[in-house]
Amino acid sequence: AESFTKTKEAVTLLKALNAYGDVTKVSNSRTLRSGKGKWRNRRHRQRRGPLVVYGEDKGIVRAFRNLPGVEVVNVRRLNLLQLAPGGHLGRFIIWTESAFGLLDEVFGTFDKASVQKKDYLLPTAKISNPDITRLINSEEIQAAVRPISEAHTRLSRAPRKNPLVNKTALFRLNPYARVLRKQELLRQQGSQKKAKKPKAASEKFLSTLFAP
Repeated sequence: AESFTKTKEAVTLLKALNAYGDVTKVSNSRTLRSGKGKWRNRRHRQRRGPLVVYGEDKGIVRAFRNLPGVEVVNVRRLNLLQLAPGGHLGRFIIWTESAFGLLDEVFGTFDKASVQKKDYLLPTAKISNPDITRLINSEEIQAAVRPISEAHTRLSRAPRKNPLVNKTALFRLNPYARVLRKQELLRQQGSQKKAKKPKAASEKFLSTLFAP
């Protein structure tokens, strides 16, 4: 496939792999961009198609370049933005035989370092069995886990009360508020005792006031 130079050869290959439907889907999804982006060299929007990874370019780039949504990349220059566009894993990738054979040379293995990347090894898995549910429910772990204690079950929480309105909640948060409240009540009672009743006007004042 790396020696293809014509687009019709690439289309024949995609149809043989039942992948030409993705190209048709990309072609039908081409729409005009909304907003001012259409003035800035981003006039159309469309979905992503298959990604073709090759080892040596013998005309394969020229053959696939005119197919909408199909991207071609060298195995030595794999890009995460092409492998998982938008952060979404699972893009349809078509590998050539030579590209697949160069993976160990480019990225190395778990035991052998990479040839092109200095001292690079594939990251090893932290656990050999990724089934966490099976590990937790295994007899070895369940034998070491303490049983569920029913005595310390949490009761349902009472409705929260507003300390600005509810005095009990206020005194629980601020015990000194009780002292302040008592001082305020005593101050109010003292001010009521000190208040003098108005005196009645004397006869001398009234005689002077109503004098003819």
